[in-house]
Amino acid sequence: MAEQFKVLVFSKTGGWHHESIPAGVEAIRKLGQMHDFGVFWTEDANRVMNDKELPKFQAVVFLSTTGDILNEEQKAAFQRYIRAGGGFVGVHSADDTEKGWAWYMKLLGRMFKAHPANQTATLVVNERNFPGMDRFPKRFLFTEEWHEFGPALSDGLKVLLSVDERTYDASTHWGGVKGQGMGASHPISWYQHFEGGRSFYTALGHLPGTYADDRFLHHLFGGIYWAATGKGFSAD
Repeated sequence: MAEQFKVLVFSKTGGWHHESIPAGVEAIRKLGQMHDFGVFWTEDANRVMNDKELPKFQAVVFLSTTGDILNEEQKAAFQRYIRAGGGFVGVHSADDTEKGWAWYMKLLGRMFKAHPANQTATLVVNERNFPGMDRFPKRFLFTEEWHEFGPALSDGLKVLLSVDERTYDASTHWGGVKGQGMGASHPISWYQHFEGGRSFYTALGHLPGTYADDRFLHHLFGGIYWAATGKGFSAD
């Protein structure tokens, strides 16, 4: 029997390298076994970011990537892949990746600005009718490195999860940048249709232990499933 679809997990880092990456790779491999989809992992852009290899995958996962990770030829190939209907999944520090590449920043939707220390806070479900959102209660506790984002860079972003800033201390001085939170609307996960393709992002996934959380894994699978297939889900 053929697999449902195939996913490329790409975790190259040009900056900070998260210790959670191995746990993330293993978690996505297990999701592939559970839901019958193929998983290929690499940090070698030369191996996969081209017109021959990318079309073999229905979605590409940027798993806690950081910094500048693609050259101009690879960027062009990735653009063609998305415009041909490919799927993109950004996890955690995918928002701190290729910050000089305007097209990628629009594909992701918002970019990282700062974060305070890891804290437990309350997450709020904004949209249940999307794959992977059905196991979350309306409000629940989660421990994370809460990213503060810059302004929306795309008009089509649809928010899935938000963090309630009243439940943690959002203030920080990070890398010379002062973070004060985002106020009443602080998105954590979102999705959009983009230039013929699909883009899903979740800021969750900083801690290795997060990849043992069944709720998070179902959320991550939902994003991968939607990015790869375009199929929706109704919880109501």
